[in-house]
Amino acid sequence: MSASTPAGSTPYYFVPAPSRHPAMVAAGLFFVFLGASQWINGHHWGSYSLLLGLVIWLSTLYAWFKDTIHESQGGLYSKRIDLSFRWSMSWFIFSEVMFFGAFFGALYWARAHSVPALGNLDNQLLWPDFKAIWPSAGGGTASPANIIPAFTPVGPWPLPTVNTALLLTSGVTLTIAHHALIANRRVKTIAWMWVTVLLGLSFLCVQGYEYHHAYTVLNLKLSSGIFGSTFFMLTGFHGFHVFVGMLMLTFITVRLMKGHFTPEHHFGFEGAAWYWHFVDVVWLGLYFLVYWL
Repeated sequence: MSASTPAGSTPYYFVPAPSRHPAMVAAGLFFVFLGASQWINGHHWGSYSLLLGLVIWLSTLYAWFKDTIHESQGGLYSKRIDLSFRWSMSWFIFSEVMFFGAFFGALYWARAHSVPALGNLDNQLLWPDFKAIWPSAGGGTASPANIIPAFTPVGPWPLPTVNTALLLTSGVTLTIAHHALIANRRVKTIAWMWVTVLLGLSFLCVQGYEYHHAYTVLNLKLSSGIFGSTFFMLTGFHGFHVFVGMLMLTFITVRLMKGHFTPEHHFGFEGAAWYWHFVDVVWLGLYFLVYWL
């Protein structure tokens, strides 16, 4: 335990002191979910509960991460702690894979089973004008019962292709920064990290413009049937992950400027890089399955 570790040496396995952080995070998330559920159901006080929960949650995370950084900089983390962090980040990314897998599965089921089923002989008698073809593949965009206004699907050019180039380039710049860190070229590392952050920010700006264009010009909305819901859920949640990854890279860059990482010890950097490369891979699947097919 850390309490029995001689001064100046790394403990065999660090055991942190009792902390209120887990309970505070749980309390913050409670008010977030309570407020959000009540707000969308017409109770205005829910917005205040949501705001309170966000303040508690984010401020606690800030304090928790600050404590973790101080413990790391204080030499309290051994190779076993490093391995624990690596396993934790690996399982977290695996959970994210399952998260997006569920939405990709919904897209597959709707396109390969639900839409063709609506076009079978029985339903043709009810909706003779319905085309059982996915909208992006040239099918009709209005619902069989005419309760969803017609819309135009988003094509792969130009904005999604531009965003693909931005994300792929950010993966390259992040790799350059990683190799520079291993070579102990800190100035080069910081410079390429800021380039990566700016590329991530550019992606979000382009996606925001794409959403505005979809809503105002193409009439494609979250309420536009299964196509609209799967499109915005997949691309929207991916955009949120890009935002989170951009924040992670920003904090890592600030820590680099403070001299927190060395060529031998920099898992904080590596964990953020793993997450960012995962976001890149998910986007490639989105780009092909959502925009091209």
